[in-house]
Amino acid sequence: MTGRDKIILDKIKSYAIQAGQFLGGMDFAEFTNDDKTMVACIFNLGQIGELATKLGSEFIENTPHVPWRKIRGMRNRIVHDYEGIQLNIIWDVLVNFLPRLIEDIDAMINQE
Repeated sequence: MTGRDKIILDKIKSYAIQAGQFLGGMDFAEFTNDDKTMVACIFNLGQIGELATKLGSEFIENTPHVPWRKIRGMRNRIVHDYEGIQLNIIWDVLVNFLPRLIEDIDAMINQE
């Protein structure tokens, strides 16, 4: 991992943590009825995807357990088809994927 990759991972982790903080203890119904939280969380997912495009190709190849392609794809969907975003998928990413991504990033950084 290069120093640049580490900086990017730190930023990705920060956005992931922040999205979790925005959610607080909300359930799906509360989330879908709170426009500010939805927009804030979706913005953070877009930022995570954008940052993932900046990771080095060698790093990406060495971390196949992280679905970097899907992360970048989520960003593209958010940016290019915002009105078509499926909130159940966003919710699943927020509550099921991001906590694991944070753990993965911690493990990758601690390996160095």
